[in-house]
Amino acid sequence: MITVKEKKHNIKDYKLLPEGAPYQLIEGELIMTPAPSPRHQIILGNIVEKVRQFTKGLGITIFSPVDVYLGQEDAYQPDMVFITKQRQEIIKDDGIYGPPDLVIEILSPSTAYYDIRKKFRVYERYGVQEYWIVDPETNSIELYTNKEGHFSLTGKAEGEGEIESSVLKGLKLTIEDIFV
Repeated sequence: MITVKEKKHNIKDYKLLPEGAPYQLIEGELIMTPAPSPRHQIILGNIVEKVRQFTKGLGITIFSPVDVYLGQEDAYQPDMVFITKQRQEIIKDDGIYGPPDLVIEILSPSTAYYDIRKKFRVYERYGVQEYWIVDPETNSIELYTNKEGHFSLTGKAEGEGEIESSVLKGLKLTIEDIFV
């Protein structure tokens, strides 16, 4: 039996897509990501508002869509990223080249597998310092901190409670702040 393997794509291929094309490059595979739901965007807006108020002068908070390039086979569009003032050189005209300090992904039915599995491992490997997984279905947030190249769950809130960032010392968000 002969098996034909699908061609792996790279950043060069990804950059040939038209601007605004609904794709991410995940481990060499072009993945179509449809527009998020209104609830997803409301949750994102709530998070961005709180984080931006806190981070004024500390760095740059950017929300999707923005390309984050990690290696030659990964170009993601996380829901939100934060990059410290000291590391702003990774922000270029056409995207972010290297790991943001903080990445936030809000799960949706079409992206949850990638956010929890594949992107999780790549963010971990490339040195994202903190990764939040926000789940609108369960009104929960999981906060992972990167220590020596591995993510550890360092905060979780579901239904009620709060999480506290280790990258943005003193930033606390409650479930009520996010899932209004």
